[in-house]
Parts: sequence; structure tokens; C-alpha cells
Amino acid sequence: MQTKPVAQFKNIKKRIGSKLIIDDISFEVNAGEIFGFLGPNGAGKTTTIRMLFGLISISEGEISVNGFSITDDFEKAIAGMGGIVENPEMYKYLTGYQNLVHYARMYGNLTKERIDEVVALVGLEQRIKDKVKTYSLGMRQRLGLAQAILHKPSLIVLDEPTNGLDPAGIHEFRMHLRQLAEKENVAVLVSSHLLGEMELMCDRIGIIQNGKLVDIQTVNDFLAKDEVVMRVTFTVDDVIKAKACLNKLYKDQDTIVKETSISILMDTVRIPDIVTAFVHEEIRVSGIDKETQTLEDKFLKITGGSGIA
Repeated sequence: MQTKPVAQFKNIKKRIGSKLIIDDISFEVNAGEIFGFLGPNGAGKTTTIRMLFGLISISEGEISVNGFSITDDFEKAIAGMGGIVENPEMYKYLTGYQNLVHYARMYGNLTKERIDEVVALVGLEQRIKDKVKTYSLGMRQRLGLAQAILHKPSLIVLDEPTNGLDPAGIHEFRMHLRQLAEKENVAVLVSSHLLGEMELMCDRIGIIQNGKLVDIQTVNDFLAKDEVVMRVTFTVDDVIKAKACLNKLYKDQDTIVKETSISILMDTVRIPDIVTAFVHEEIRVSGIDKETQTLEDKFLKITGGSGIA
């Protein structure tokens, strides 16, 4: 994956009257990556996205796309962007292909080959000649994605792109988005309330709270942070002997004993020591599971349980 920054947010502030809505946030979205933008209700996600599209002014700082300032070079900056905000709006009495031809004409320099290319990329070859009114929501989302990437934008912004989709539709949309980032090297900025899906979809996550950007990390680093101590479950052939063995190693630590397993909150670096102790006591170990935190767990810990919008 290339790390060339496509969208850059530098010390952005937004004031409405005397109230500071966005407080000095800075981050970048790189080519070929999917960047997840998360935050509780009223945190400032939508305000940030509206400033990116030039829908509201920036009080301080600068947003640029491909090096062009949204404030000073709006037309050049916006030319490198595409987006879907919730449900894409299409002409339902036209076919999917006719919709794409209509949008292609707005750009003036798009070929039939490019239309066919994006249709294949989003997997609509079999239904592109059908009227949009016959499409499922998932198919309309794919058509919206095709429309958003027609002009080969460097940045795609998706606000709640999987709203209303069933689990199969969400999985399918995620796969198309992943393919888009990798094959076309597009930078993707996505805002969603589906934390489990963001965990699977995104390369990096940025969390905004009360107008401040509180954390930005890769998904793997974000989930691994502070996880030296966690609950570990050992599947064994003799839980009674295993409990006695753990009591010798951890005198004051509670264990949870089930029919075929025993778990304990522990420093994970000591897992090999416990396995060695079990083997010494002739306890057979058939499984070890670490109870890692999910993105939802981390988000609730950072934001104090505030809901997402």
C-alpha cells in the first residue's frame, strides 16, 4: 500500500458563534487505504465532512485534496473527490447503465470503456441494463459506488454507506470497497456507526470526541494497545488438576472453571510458563484462547460509553 497522502486536514477549527465545534484536528487519508472516522453523537464527524466538501466554511486551518486547498482552489480540489452520503439517489425510471451514461456526460471526457470498467468493478454486469426501480438497496449502493468512481477520483467519502443493508449486502459492499482501494489505489474516508464492520473494513481508525481527535492508529495496533493483561482460557483434559496448578502460580487470582476449560486474567507473556506447568503436571492442553477486545470495546472505553451517530 502506498502512503501518499491524498486528503490532508491541518489544524482544522470550526466555530459557530462563540462555540468551538471542531477543535484543532489534523489527520491524513492515504492512497490505497480505508480510513474509518468514528465518534459519538455530536462529536463533529458530519461537520468535518461538510467542511471537506466545501458545504460550510473552515474557521481556521486548511483542508486539501491532492495538494489543492478546499478554500483557495475548490474546483481543482473537488474534482478529485467522489462520495456517497447514506442512500445514493438515482433516476429510478432509467436503467443502471443509463444512469451512469448520464453522469459520464457531466464530466464530458469519460468513455464507454470506463463505464464498463466500473460496472465490472462493482459486480453489476448482470443487472446493469435493468431499471433502477427493480434494484435492491444493495444493488443501488453498488451503482452509487460506480457513479462515485466514474471520473477516477483520488478520494471517496462515504457517510454511513451500509445503512439499510442486510449482513450479506454489507459483506458484499465491504469486499467491493476493499477491491476499489487496492486495485484503483483510491483513498477512502468512511464514517459509520457499525463498529464491527469498521473493524473488518478499515486500515486505520480515527476517533473524534467533543470536536477533538483523540486517537488515530491502524486497526491492529488500536486493538492490540494495552492488551498485555487479558483473560486467557485453557482447554484441558483435567480442570481440577489445572485449577490446583494455577492456584500455585496465581494465589490471589480468581479462575473461571467450566467442564473442559479454565480461564484466568493474566499477563499474556506468562502463557508459555503455564503451559510448561500443565505439561509437568501431566495436564493435556488442547486449546488456548485470548479474550481480545473488539473495536466496540475500545471505542466505549475511550468515549466513556457515548453512542455513535
